[in-house]
Order: sequence, then structure tokens, then C-alpha cells
Amino acid sequence: MATLPTVFVSHGAPTFANEPGLAGAQLRALGQALDKPQAILVVSPHWMTRSVEITATAQPDTIHDFGGFPRALYAIQYPVAGSPQLAARVKQVLSPRGITASLDSRRGLDHGAWVPLLHMYPDADVPVVQVSIPFDTDEAKALALGRALAPLAAEGVLIVGSGSLTHNLYEFRMGDAHEAGYAREFSLWVRDAVVHGDMHRIAQALRDAPHAARAHPTTEHFLPLLVAAGAAGAPTPTTVLDGGIRHGVLAMESYVFGQRVTLQVQEVAHA
Repeated sequence: MATLPTVFVSHGAPTFANEPGLAGAQLRALGQALDKPQAILVVSPHWMTRSVEITATAQPDTIHDFGGFPRALYAIQYPVAGSPQLAARVKQVLSPRGITASLDSRRGLDHGAWVPLLHMYPDADVPVVQVSIPFDTDEAKALALGRALAPLAAEGVLIVGSGSLTHNLYEFRMGDAHEAGYAREFSLWVRDAVVHGDMHRIAQALRDAPHAARAHPTTEHFLPLLVAAGAAGAPTPTTVLDGGIRHGVLAMESYVFGQRVTLQVQEVAHA
């Protein structure tokens, strides 16, 4: 089996589930363009723990881990199977790298996992395992986690880092409909580093990129990008999915590391 690429997706606000727009259409086209994986491993900032934990649930629940949104959003289910076998394999590949992990047989999938997968694999026909991010994870540890997970890409597992290329919740909640130019400037800087496979620049983005502190007042939504980049055996060639800027400040850009993909995209307003 050929080694699968790795993917970083920007999952934006929870309303991305039923307002896919361009970014959702791109993820749907990506799911159709990639070789179908045997399973999916997702790292999301919405599951942070003391040490690495792995879902080992046979039928994970759809967790609606957000509040104050339209009622229809809470009715959405993503009835996908889990994979206790993959969970055990993930623990096995992490151990030689000095990363201690435990299995959680009750945890479901948070919206950082199921919302983008709802667009990529709408039939929920690929088993999903989620891996947590430890609280003390920094850029170097995120890259190390990705590199430890890398062997799974050669075993039919699609490794997905789900975060947000920009994530200023204060400005999102302010509801300014006008696009903030800083989000685009930050995104273009990161895109250039990604396209050139410059792992050092990617790892330094939260220090060196323009407007980094404003784009990411906290780091957790950027770390999955580093996990996905670290898990890529070769970060280039890279496919860029420019999903635009939502709510003025949320850059919906996604990346495929290690494969150039041509997408046939048809934008839809609602799922």
C-alpha cells in the first residue's frame, strides 16, 4: 500500500458543519480525490489532556462540545465506527519515541474531529480514532508527536491535524463582518513556508509570522498543523486549499502534505 499524505484542516466555527461554503466543498472534493484510507487518525485542540490519550471506542459518540449555537447544529450526528485495533497500534508506535499514551474506551469525537470529516467522508464509512494533545505541548513537541505517528501513513491511516490557521475567538465573538487583513497576511506567510517545505519556518510561525499573536492568542489551534507536517514523510509537494476567511477573522486554509491533488470543487451554501 502506498504511503498516504497527511492533512491539516481548518475547522473554523462549529457552524462549519451546516454552512460548508467553499472550504467544505474543498474538503468534500479532497475526500473524493484521495485514495480511500483504511482508517483516519485525528488530532484536535478540543481534546487536551495531561498525557496522550487515544480513543478506543468501537462506536464513538458525536460530541457537541460548544454552546450558544442554533439548535439544528446539536442534532447533527456523525455515526462513524471507531477502531480499538488502530488505537492499540497508535499506542505501540508512540512508545519507542518515549511518548506514553493510554486508551480511553468511552470518549467520543469532538467537533474538531467530526465537523471536517462530515465534509470529507459524509458517508461516515471510514473508522476514526482521535488522539489528544497534552497540555504542555509546544511546537517542538507537536512536531515530535507527528513524527512518531508517521509510520501509520504507510499502513493505510490518514493522519489529520484539525485546527484553525487563525483563531482569535474574541474577534470572532465580536461579530465584525469585515475581513481583518491581518488574518490574510498571517495565512500567506504560513502558506509560503508550507509550500517550500520549510519545517523550521513552520515551527517558528507563532514567533516570526506577521500578526502571529493576534492570529493565535493561544497556541492550541496551530499545533495540529505541526502534527500533520511532522507526520508527513515528505512535506512537499503540498496542496493548498484556500477556503477563504470566515467571519472576518477565521482563515479556512487547509493543506495536504506529500501529495499534489487536483480538486473538482462545487461550492454549496448549506449541507
